[in-house]
Amino acid sequence: MPNSDNMPTPSRPHVYAVSELNKLIKNKLEDLFPFLWISGEISNLRIPSSGHCYFTLKDPYSQLSAVMFRTQTQSLKFKPEDGLAIIGLGRISVYEPRGSYQVIFEYLEPKGIGGLQIAFEKLKQKLAEEGLFDARHKLQLPVLPKKISVVTSPTGAAIRDFIKVAQRRFANLPLEVVSVAVQGDRAPGEIIHAIRMLNEIETTDVIVLARGGGSIEDLCAFNDEQVARAIFASKIPIISAIGHETDYTIADFVADLRAPTPSAAAEIAVPAKDDFEKRLQEINLKVYQIINNLLKNLKKQRNQLVSRIKHPRRRLQDSRMRLDDYSIRLLAVFKDSLARKRERVAFRHDRLMHASPLKGVAALKEHVVGVENKIVGALNRLLHDKRAAIVRHAAMLEALHPMAILQRGYSITRSLPDRSIVRSADGVNIDQNLEVLLGKGKLMVTVTKKGL
Repeated sequence: MPNSDNMPTPSRPHVYAVSELNKLIKNKLEDLFPFLWISGEISNLRIPSSGHCYFTLKDPYSQLSAVMFRTQTQSLKFKPEDGLAIIGLGRISVYEPRGSYQVIFEYLEPKGIGGLQIAFEKLKQKLAEEGLFDARHKLQLPVLPKKISVVTSPTGAAIRDFIKVAQRRFANLPLEVVSVAVQGDRAPGEIIHAIRMLNEIETTDVIVLARGGGSIEDLCAFNDEQVARAIFASKIPIISAIGHETDYTIADFVADLRAPTPSAAAEIAVPAKDDFEKRLQEINLKVYQIINNLLKNLKKQRNQLVSRIKHPRRRLQDSRMRLDDYSIRLLAVFKDSLARKRERVAFRHDRLMHASPLKGVAALKEHVVGVENKIVGALNRLLHDKRAAIVRHAAMLEALHPMAILQRGYSITRSLPDRSIVRSADGVNIDQNLEVLLGKGKLMVTVTKKGL
């Protein structure tokens, strides 16, 4: 029986202390859930004197503890209360002394609005990363547009405000109202169609997207991704005049210019006619002064030139003399250049004749003929040797051919029916049929007797 002292003992499992286990769980949970969006209903809300907000977040099936510290609580735009459904961004944390975990919220908002707000922020970040908000893509507004198209509801206050301001600033400036739904399921498609249609017909210089104020749900059509991409793709400058001054939509960021209200959009897009007329009068006066001063200067210059001008005959004589001088100098330069080129040609001709390949052609021809004769002699000798070898090999083959041996009186005996060659008397039986091959013909024989 083996000695029990020599038997291996099982390894002892690690025993966790409570604090050690809580710390391990804390590290695991906080690493696994750094930040996440959570929705639920507030209950057991408590806000002590510290200003921190403690509550339970629950749904019909479960609940968990939550906290929002004072700094984040002070930035909330609503008052948390029991029974309020919220959505928030937070991180999981474990409170080691009690071994409990909770959510520490950094951001909260009511759930009904929160979903739309989150979608707004996500789309805003996505389009910003794609560069749709970059200033380098913004188009400049014309100083004096020939026509302005307002994409809006024809019955809303926004278009009335816009027209009122536009007519006050420039009464006879052409305005066009493109009727679309500004909220509801049909709104995004109609807005996109209007923008694309105006770009296709190309009869307007400025597009204004106008709508009165409203909740984030009312402004959903102007937070639509496809509407934003249609605005970005427009070749006509677009002014976004959506809601009130504090309302911001995705369309505001993508548009070439944002106006806080439809009335402000009219102030931006429509120039003041009185200012133009005043400016034109100033320009006319300035142009008259410039032209008058220019005429005075030109008259002065004319008088100076008249006093300095020479008689045409003198200028013609001077020109003829310069022409003769230029001709003589040009001819001398040409002759000198031609002489130098002739010298270079003669020098290069001498070098070319000295290096002519014709000198080596005769020697090369003799060398080629000698090589050719050597090759022909070698080929003839090789052909003669090969023919002699063929004759010898043919004679040897003829001497070794079996039929030649049979011609000298020998024969070949084969057993029947397998036609195997008989090499010994022991290989056949009495009365066995044999075939004997002769130099000419063959014999069929029967074995009647065997002998040594």
